[in-house]
Amino acid sequence: MTSFLKGTSPAMRRFLPGVLVLSSAFAIMAAVAHSEWDTAEAASDPQTLLHVPNVDYRRDWTLLGSFSVLADDPEAGAKEFHVVYTLPENVDAYRKTGAFPDGAVLVKDVFATNTEAMTTGTSSYADTLIGRFVMVRDEANKYAGASPLWGEGWGWAFYDGTEKVKTVSTDYKQDCLGCHEPVRNQNFLHFQGYPILKN
Repeated sequence: MTSFLKGTSPAMRRFLPGVLVLSSAFAIMAAVAHSEWDTAEAASDPQTLLHVPNVDYRRDWTLLGSFSVLADDPEAGAKEFHVVYTLPENVDAYRKTGAFPDGAVLVKDVFATNTEAMTTGTSSYADTLIGRFVMVRDEANKYAGASPLWGEGWGWAFYDGTEKVKTVSTDYKQDCLGCHEPVRNQNFLHFQGYPILKN
């Protein structure tokens, strides 16, 4: 700051603190306004909350767990490989409270697989991305009724292939709930496959 003030007049130096305070205030007001705009947008169209996060979640998020889905002929190995991620802070919250916080996002990659003989035995591994399933926690059911993709405390949507915004899901009751109904008593999540939540 001292080097910055060199060469400025005494009058200018008297005004600088006020200018800095005003600049900080404007920055805070802009951030609050942006946050309020985002909240208002979500309230008017909750679909804005449902999308594949535009981040490198496979690198930066926590891997909750994975599932292999057997082929119709079990000897052919797995036909799909499912991998589930969420933010580290959501894991911390779950470990403390036994529930994911409101707004928590879960992303499940669904991969087609390859199966081949390896030294450890016949093995299946993830190959082509089929699509991604996204769930967003809505603990108070704020958006239930506002969209057929929200209900039971969650937002639900599947995105085909590498698509991140336009979902192929139209109604969570028809498109999503069937697979999750068996774990209704677990808040519709297959926690048995998430070992990190058990520690």
